[in-house]
Amino acid sequence: MKPKSKVLIIAGSDSSGGAGIQADIKTVTSLGSYAMTAITAVTAQNTTGVKSIVSIKPKEISNQINFSANDIVPDAVKIGMLQSKQVIQTVIKSLNKIKTKKIVLDPVMVAKGGTKLINNTAITFIKDNLMKKILLITPNIPEAEILTKTKINSTKDMIKAGKILINLGAKNVLIKGGHLNSKQMYDVLLSKKIIKVFRSKKYNSKNTHGTGCTLSSAIATYLSCGKDLIKSCRLGIKYVNEAIKANLNLGKGKGPINHLNSFTINKKFK
Repeated sequence: MKPKSKVLIIAGSDSSGGAGIQADIKTVTSLGSYAMTAITAVTAQNTTGVKSIVSIKPKEISNQINFSANDIVPDAVKIGMLQSKQVIQTVIKSLNKIKTKKIVLDPVMVAKGGTKLINNTAITFIKDNLMKKILLITPNIPEAEILTKTKINSTKDMIKAGKILINLGAKNVLIKGGHLNSKQMYDVLLSKKIIKVFRSKKYNSKNTHGTGCTLSSAIATYLSCGKDLIKSCRLGIKYVNEAIKANLNLGKGKGPINHLNSFTINKKFK
């Protein structure tokens, strides 16, 4: 099987493999594409929480992006953890040199265990600068609340927050509804022209580590293969839901999802 497309991932490393760049690589690979990476930070973490975070120097992040993309041109880019203004500035400069317009930003702010992964200056810089340069931003409800300074308790609130982000310059916004107290899953996609609510079955599981990273990478992968934004979001949501449904149950805390839910092993390897 040959990869259908190439995806460049700019994100932090998760030593436990459930989230971050490890989850991104698994997602892109499982969906049949080729993953390249630029690591922005190295974390020591497991299913119970984050022990430490070491930032990569902005210059080295730039080197990773530019040197990789100059040789293997990406069809799409997924951006995850960007912990400082300096890192964001570096990423923007590098993105300006890459031709692809298919860029998905997952504004990672807080780890599942509650550890803050980004400073306030960086959050402001994302709103004022980076958000306008990407195709899609995919905040969960806590992240959307931070970005819009509003409270979200319903799909109406999600739509209201999405409109605020559009007015701030975002082209497209997908607000993930996993934190809503509801029996169904609601994910809301907005632009200046559309409001699309994706409804799906909600699986009650403590094993949801890495869902945000996985969804944004799945959407970027589908976009890289030529699918439109709505279909890419719908298929990405389906992939994540199936990965949660598998209920992998690894570790003592909030375990990872099963990225191999879409993967069929060739008969000769069985």
